[in-house]
Amino acid sequence: MSSEHLKGYFDDCAEILRRLDLGTLDRMVERLVRLREEGGRLFLCGVGGSAGNCSHAVNDFRKLTGIDASTPVDNVSELTARTNDEGWERTFSDWLKTSRASSKDLLMVFSVGGGSRDRNISPNLVAAVDEARSRGMDVLGIVGRDGGHTARAGTLVLVVPTVNPDCVTAHTEAFQAVIWHALVGDPRLMVCPNKWETTAAAIQGKEPKR
Repeated sequence: MSSEHLKGYFDDCAEILRRLDLGTLDRMVERLVRLREEGGRLFLCGVGGSAGNCSHAVNDFRKLTGIDASTPVDNVSELTARTNDEGWERTFSDWLKTSRASSKDLLMVFSVGGGSRDRNISPNLVAAVDEARSRGMDVLGIVGRDGGHTARAGTLVLVVPTVNPDCVTAHTEAFQAVIWHALVGDPRLMVCPNKWETTAAAIQGKEPKR
């Protein structure tokens, strides 16, 4: 029955929440605060559903936290040109080169598997992580399964706990959104409150929480 599936799905989500590593998330907030204080930039990379999450997260980091954030997946012309001319593997690493990414900047990876060159899974993420590390950049990540190359080579990487092997992709991509919203909403990072909360607070005659 479909109701059994839905109950199981959301039971799994509740279990994932209980298992999340809040210590790693706290350190991510502190690193992002330092990034902003030092005038660094945040580059976000992901493929598939994670690419869509990158676009949304760029908006939130820019508007709500005042961090200069961007992602190569927002420019489909450049992305497809690089894929066509130099190959899929170099799409993100070459973009970092053109952006003149430096040790002042951060790379954040959203991915289910974290990338694997041996299995030819998301090789462009693997190359992006390697390029970032070669430039002295810290690498943050929100990934699933064992985290793949991102977890092994990254600086601060949260692996979304696997509680149901049949739903790894759905849970990882869903929790990427839950987690980055938690990051941008942290009072240490948020400098501009969300519109709805501001509007509701004005109606009630009180200041919104920061």
